[in-house]
Parts: sequence; structure tokens; C-alpha cells
Amino acid sequence: MTSASVDSYPLTYDVEYPDQGLSRLSTLLRLPFFLPIMVIDALLAGATTLPLVLMIVFRGKYPAWWFSFNLERSRFSARVSVYWHLMTDRYPSTDDPQGVALDFEYPDVEQLNRILPLVKWLLALPHIVIVYILQVLSLPLTVLAWFLIIITGRYPQGLFNLMVGIQRWSWRVTAYMALLITDRYPPFRLS
Repeated sequence: MTSASVDSYPLTYDVEYPDQGLSRLSTLLRLPFFLPIMVIDALLAGATTLPLVLMIVFRGKYPAWWFSFNLERSRFSARVSVYWHLMTDRYPSTDDPQGVALDFEYPDVEQLNRILPLVKWLLALPHIVIVYILQVLSLPLTVLAWFLIIITGRYPQGLFNLMVGIQRWSWRVTAYMALLITDRYPPFRLS
């Protein structure tokens, strides 16, 4: 796959590298601060895909208000994930980007296949397996980052870029099979 086709995927995701370094204290105490925001994120994420599948299949519509909700909820969820993976010290905001760029455009429902939402999860199985493995791998990498930040006050750039790539891949798969903004199959790439 060429770089141009990857760059034109209907979802973009990036995270600013923390040039100033990270707080050792905030990193040390991340878990107790993370738990309340994780609960809020989980409550917001529940039950958003099935109604959308039904709207697309039976009505051929992707309501603008539903899209706006999915976009803002996804951005919030991305900030929560970045905070959890120690990539920022800023507590996740419900509306401020905080150096996390996640964007996708409103889909042209006329261009979306009305039956495909019923099987996208099946078509995405290879991606689901790979993303699951990458997410499992991200846990020890986050623990490694935790130790390195405690010791040096910095998140190693290479490790940071790898974590951004893992999250980017995950968001592309989510855009395809859960947010249903595109019928374009996600690329098998971290970049």
C-alpha cells in the first residue's frame, strides 16, 4: 500500500510529543487518577454501534447529531487513552484537544453499503486479532514507559511513536467497524 493511500484514510490520529518532559509524581500516581475518568469513558462508549447499524441498514441514514456525538466521544476516549498510556500529564478534558488530534469526516451515506455494517466485524477479524495483540503488547510497554518516566522524566521518543501507531491502527479499525464512517478497509500499518 502506498503512503498516499494510507494518508488519505478517512480517519486521522496523532499525539503531540511532550517536549517539556513529564511529571514523575503524576506518572507515579496515575492509576488512582485514571479510574474515575475510565468509568466515565466506559459509560459513554456503551451501546453506540448497534443503533447506528440499524439506522444505516434500515433507514439509510447516519444522523448528523449521532455523528457529532461519536466524533466528540471518540476524541474524549482518545484523550483518556493517551493519559492512561502516560503520553501526557494533562487530565483528559471533555472538550479541549490537549495535543491529541483525532478527526474524521461526516460520511456520505449514499456511498456507504447498507448491508456491510452487518458483517464489518467479521471482515475486520484479522485487524481485531492484530489490534488485540498490539493492545496486550502496549501494557508492558506502558509499564516500561512508567519506569523510564519515573527515572528520567521523559517518554522515549521511539516508544512514544510506537504507542501512537498502535492507537492509530486501533482507531482506524474502530472507524471501519464501530463508528461506521467508511467502507474502506483499514490499512495494516502503524503509520
